[in-house]
Amino acid sequence: MKRIALLPALAVASLLSACASGPTIRSDYDHGADFANYRSFGFMSPLGTDKAGYSSLLTERLKTATRSQMEMRGYTYDAQSPDLLINFNAKLQQKTEVTPAPPGPYYGYRAGFYGGWPGYGWGSDVYQYNEGTLNIDLIDAKRKQLVWEGVSAGIIDNVGAAASSPNVDNSVAQIFSRYPFRAGNAALQLPARTK
Repeated sequence: MKRIALLPALAVASLLSACASGPTIRSDYDHGADFANYRSFGFMSPLGTDKAGYSSLLTERLKTATRSQMEMRGYTYDAQSPDLLINFNAKLQQKTEVTPAPPGPYYGYRAGFYGGWPGYGWGSDVYQYNEGTLNIDLIDAKRKQLVWEGVSAGIIDNVGAAASSPNVDNSVAQIFSRYPFRAGNAALQLPARTK
């Protein structure tokens, strides 16, 4: 009979996040796009985070944080005819990780002289945690073509606080740290990293 140890999601998430240095951030861009042509931005309508048919608090926080990041890079907001359209997608997914028990005698150095106490280390461990993913897409408004994508994925240790303004600001800033362009300039301002 296998023993299954189920730990609460928050405890496991805290443990795993303590081992990690933060979320995984990756980005990529269309190398054929002329980023010198992009000077203004607006938002898609409807946005991917507004699946319920209305603008959520998360959407408003994402728009505020993204607008700040774009304006810091010299872009101007234009709701009527922007060069770039911005879209978001956010997903929270419960994940399960199973660590199987090692086959055979785990503590081989005991060599049959003694074993662990009953129930010690015999069986698989099951860990459940929440993984959050945030995508920010920049789309060429005329061509309706994705030209840049930034993605953040990581363990969410406090689901209730994940959509707070400070956490959203921090996540968006981390994603935009991978955006290598400035308004009206095709020269890379940062080394382009895709992982």
